[in-house]
Amino acid sequence: MVSKSIYWQLIFRIILLSITAIGMAFFYFQESYILSGFLLIILVLQTYFLIQYINQTNRKIAYFFDAIKNEDFTLRFPEKLSVKSLEELNHSLNMLNAMIQDIHLKKQAQEQYYQEIIKQADIGILTFNKKGHILFANRKIEELFDYTPLNHIKQLSQVDAKLYALFAELKPFERKLIQLTNEREKQQIALKSTTTTMNNEELILVVAQDIHQELDEKETDSWVRLIRVLTHEIMNTITPITSISESVLKYYQTNKGLIPLEEFTEDHIKNTAKGLEVIKEQGGDLMEFVQSYRSFLSLPKPDKSLVSATKLLDKIKILMSQENQNHHISFDIDIKPNDLELFIDEKQISQILINLTKNAFQSLDDQEGGAIKIMAGISRDNKKYISVWDNGPGIPPELIEEIFVPFFTTKNTGTGIGLSLSKQIMHLHGGSMSVISRENTRFTLTFN
Repeated sequence: MVSKSIYWQLIFRIILLSITAIGMAFFYFQESYILSGFLLIILVLQTYFLIQYINQTNRKIAYFFDAIKNEDFTLRFPEKLSVKSLEELNHSLNMLNAMIQDIHLKKQAQEQYYQEIIKQADIGILTFNKKGHILFANRKIEELFDYTPLNHIKQLSQVDAKLYALFAELKPFERKLIQLTNEREKQQIALKSTTTTMNNEELILVVAQDIHQELDEKETDSWVRLIRVLTHEIMNTITPITSISESVLKYYQTNKGLIPLEEFTEDHIKNTAKGLEVIKEQGGDLMEFVQSYRSFLSLPKPDKSLVSATKLLDKIKILMSQENQNHHISFDIDIKPNDLELFIDEKQISQILINLTKNAFQSLDDQEGGAIKIMAGISRDNKKYISVWDNGPGIPPELIEEIFVPFFTTKNTGTGIGLSLSKQIMHLHGGSMSVISRENTRFTLTFN
């Protein structure tokens, strides 16, 4: 509506200018110089008023945008004017100003709402720019670092020199762990960083969390489960030894004491020999169990080198071909990209893959249409991985958390350290090992 009014006003004024100019030229060539001069004056006045009209409109729009830029919403234009087009323009500018003011107020309220949530969050949040100036730090991160107010990351050197060095070299999408000690307690703080942009300036956003309590709980839980398994295994071995020892002693004892030598029979000797043989076997099993525990604790550091994924998985397939002769299970390998290379200790990772593949074969025992697939590739977050998949019955949900506990096993044979040993090897590689088991089972080795 406003633009049309201004549009028609401009057309009307330009038409008048054109008519006046033509009339002035006409009378000039008719040698009516007085009328031509009069029309010239009118032409000059019309041009002056047109320029003033345009400037008046432009100034109002310029004032309006300057006020919006400076967040000044008090600007108001008069809406009762003799010129209808300007009156409509002023009314529209006032309406637009009110709408922008309303949006601005809502935005401010929303920002305050989110800031209050961040302030009350149970994790520390901090943002700083490339020069190290801290633009925002919530109450929790000030409590974690025991320093307030935080204005620059150099202040962190007064908390701990290592903490400042860590922040000074912190890159986007990094995860760091640092231990801080003060007069009250010891803290294990996990830091995660990412990037964000505000006012065309790139900032680093850091999230900090004290995980000391969580680590303590996990450690305690791990020890409880390990002790429970160790106690179970040791008791299973020692109980028969105790029972057989008591039986052997009964061969040589009566209510009156030891049996006299002349009463010894061949049966006594045979039963004693059998009992000692069982004790020897149980002792050997216990020694084997202890030896497996020693091997779990004395893993060598990985001797890493670049290894072709194709070469590695082909070797696993050949090694497991003998196992597959007894099962007739579909066994496939899928590698993407074909030239994928892994920086690993080939012997240690081969040990993991052989163990996982053997477990898969055992889970598919007596199952028709069994299938195993080993896949290697690069994940969406640009991490290399190897997965061992099978379509077996899966792992019961209640055992998922137990299978990585050392010496835990549901089998009649084995020491139960295969998966825990595999996870330890991945930890030494700086990677991780995970499992998903629903309709199918998939173990995944992720290399950072």
